[in-house]
Amino acid sequence: MHGHVRTITGDEPIFMIKVSVYRPDLTLIDHAYTHDDGSYSVDVPASETVTIRFDTHYSLSNADSWQPSLVTDVIADDAVPLDRRMVPVGQFADTARGIDVLAAFILASAVEGPEYAAHATTRLSQIKQNTLFLQHVQAALLRHFTEQADA
Repeated sequence: MHGHVRTITGDEPIFMIKVSVYRPDLTLIDHAYTHDDGSYSVDVPASETVTIRFDTHYSLSNADSWQPSLVTDVIADDAVPLDRRMVPVGQFADTARGIDVLAAFILASAVEGPEYAAHATTRLSQIKQNTLFLQHVQAALLRHFTEQADA
């Protein structure tokens, strides 16, 4: 599986985004980081149905720069690239992107440890959701990661 990660506001590549590939039970298959040109390549068994999370890593300088993104139920394929665009922290995300960001944080809440939580709270606190329901989901995630960071 391969592709490019770029900014939502332009076509600039994003360096050092962690691309994690999971089985349906959220077992991690593999992960990789994007290169200078935003490209990535991850070894995934062909034709396996996977979920892919595009996110920052808590140990990197971009840990508070980008909102995560999630793609579910993808059939692994080396022939067709899976490109992704990411929203910078602090920028308004339309409803569909807001759902994408929150879904990625929901998956992260199931697979990440406390070291992830502090950066998650920083990023979650800067999302501007435009529906009351998404604001409630955001608040619940913020509470979860705040409690995890304080533990």
